Amino acid sequence: MTLVNEPVNRDQQKKKYCRFKKNGIKYIDYKNADFLLAFVNEQGKLLPRRLTGTSLKYQKKVAQAVKRARHIALLPYVTDSLK
Repeated sequence: MTLVNEPVNRDQQKKKYCRFKKNGIKYIDYKNADFLLAFVNEQGKLLPRRLTGTSLKYQKKVAQAVKRARHIALLPYVTDSLK
């Protein structure tokens, strides 16, 4: 009796979802800097949709909120270590 080595199924990753659609969030507050940090990497760049799972509609709203927060100095434009 031989055991067959089955390859690991890479398709079983956790399905990404839009947290805004799931929680029914309509407005993204630019004054909530702690919430916006979840969508920004260590250098201060916006994370892409493919990493966060955010839908296109809300990704645009997140981008606008981050830009507004940067403009009034709640978030930095560029940094060495943000988190």
